[in-house]
Formats: sequence, structure tokens, C-alpha cells
Amino acid sequence: MLNSSTFFRTTNSTAASLATMATSACANFSCWDQFLTMAFAQLTYRESLRDIEVCLQAQGRKLYHCGFHGPSKRATLADANETRDWRIYADFAQSLIQIARPLYVGTDLGLELDATAYALDSTTIDLCLSLFPWAKFRRAKGGIKLHTLLEIHSAIPVFIAITEALLHDVNLLDVILPEPGSFIVMDRGYIDFARLYGLHSALAYFVIRAKDNLSFRRRCSHPADRLTGIRSDQTIVLTGPKSSLRYPTALRRVSYYAAETDQRLVLLTNNFSVPALTVAGLYRYRWQIELFFKWIKQHLKIKKFFGTSSNSVKTQIWIAISVYVLVAIIKAPRPGAQSLHNSTDSQSHAVRENAPFTGVRRLS
Repeated sequence: MLNSSTFFRTTNSTAASLATMATSACANFSCWDQFLTMAFAQLTYRESLRDIEVCLQAQGRKLYHCGFHGPSKRATLADANETRDWRIYADFAQSLIQIARPLYVGTDLGLELDATAYALDSTTIDLCLSLFPWAKFRRAKGGIKLHTLLEIHSAIPVFIAITEALLHDVNLLDVILPEPGSFIVMDRGYIDFARLYGLHSALAYFVIRAKDNLSFRRRCSHPADRLTGIRSDQTIVLTGPKSSLRYPTALRRVSYYAAETDQRLVLLTNNFSVPALTVAGLYRYRWQIELFFKWIKQHLKIKKFFGTSSNSVKTQIWIAISVYVLVAIIKAPRPGAQSLHNSTDSQSHAVRENAPFTGVRRLS
């Protein structure tokens, strides 16, 4: 059962101690109540704190059966979002991720690949600088970045970092802990050969799109079946004065033509054993992370925020991620399972018409 006891048990001791801290205004408004209220707002597309309050009051007779202790006052919710540490919900989201990932173990990508593949990318969330002065981005524009490492076969995020929008994407390669034997798929914005060599030294594989001005020397070419779209499969070494020092060993360069999009891709990888078509297929699966960003922006509230502080924004984002993972758990592969989008719509309808978290509370 996913109830308040499970909620506190799945967060670590630091978060549990933080959960007991509240101002007098929200002393009787628990973290569990805050989570349910914010999840309700996510699933029913509420637009403001007042909208949340009015909608919950209209469903007053059903709240107890949904796990609420009572309707939430907008001032109490605002105070909780401002003062209650966002790391509580980050820990909870990570616990849900550990529940969700095993449910998708048998998912087949249709590639000749036994290893786990991840996609690494980021998206910028624009903010009004006058309302969010701490989120400086450009002269007249604010913003934050949501950096995500997504497990491709499950479409579940395994690492998320919320940073200032000015932070370059490549810096996240210093933070993530690569899983030996796994593949990390990235766009050309992550090209930093010293950091890529760090992944290589950690026994992880990468697939990354090459820049047009790459300086290299071909050592040898491997057979390529042009009917599959593979144009060349080469072993190369870098010849740039800096790149050759930062990545001193050989790389594999795969050129692929995607006929459906009339696009030619040149990819670099440090794996020499999988077929060239698998390398191209892995990169094409990078669109999963773009769908993830699009999905949470369209179906969850991470573009309009119910508070203006850094803590409030991070709380709302982490609760949105928790809701995403809960929906992923509910629609885990089984006969007749709905798509993620349809599952969200179904949950939204259930929230408005009946007990919204019935399916969620029965998860083990």
C-alpha cells in the first residue's frame, strides 16, 4: 500500500527529519497532505492555489477516501511549498524510480543489445525574471535547467538535476556515475573529449553525434551494408592538438543515412563490438528523452508554478516527477495497458470523479 506510512518510510532519515519541520502556519499540514494536494493539482491541471482550494472544497465528501485529512487552504499550501524542504520529495521520487525500473526489465528495444542504454539531455524552463529573480538566465529573462538521464527502454528518469539555466550541459558528465557496461547516448552538445575519456575509463560506453569540424585520421574501415543506411564504419584516432591529448585512444566513427528524414548522422562511440546499425539505432532512440520533456511540460505543471521561491519551484518539479513515475508504474507492461498519455488522462478523470489515488495506493 502506498500510504502516508510508506511515504515516510521510503524517504531517507534526513528527509524524514526535515518532514517534521514546519512553520506554525502548516504545522497540521503534513508532507503527505502536501504531496497529495500537489499531485491532485498536477493530474487535474489546476492553474493556481485558489483553483486548487476551490476544487478540493467542491470534492469535500470524497477527500477522506482519497487519503486527504481535509481540504487544503491556499495560504497553508503556499507556506508549505515555500518552507518545507524540496529534498523530501526528491527522495520520494527516487524511491518510486527504484520501484518502477524492475517493472520494465523485459522491454525489448528491437536492437542487438544486452546492455542498458540511457539518454542524457536537458531542457530549459523559462521563468519571469521579475518574479523569479534568483533564476538569472539572460538580461531580461529567467530560467532553470532540468538535466535528465533517462533509461531508454523504460522511459523512466534515473538521474535528475535542477540547475541554473546558465550551466552548460557538459558539466553534468562530472556529476553522473556511469554504470559499467551501459551505453549513454548524447547529442553533440556534450562533446568534451576529456570527459568522454572519463566515461571510457569508467568502463561505460557512449554514443554521441560528432561535430562537423572533427579532426581525425582513419585507421581502418569495416564492412558496411549500405542497404541498412550505414554509409561507413571506421576506426579512427583524433588528430586535433587538444582532442588527441584529451582522448588518446581509438574511437569508432559510424556514418548513417536516415532515409525517412533525409538526414545524415555521424556518430562516435567507444564500443567496437555491437553492429554499426545498433549504434545508429541507439542514437535514434534518443528521441525518448525529447518525448519525456514534451510529456511533462504538456501534461504536468512545470511551466506554471504555484510559488516563486527556489524551494517552491523545486518542490513542484519533484512532485511532478513523482506523479510521472507513479503513472509509469500503473501502466507497466501488461495485457491491455494504456499508453502513458492515456493513463494520465484516465487518472485525471478519476481524480475529478472518484477516488483519485485508488490505483496508486494499491501499489506494493
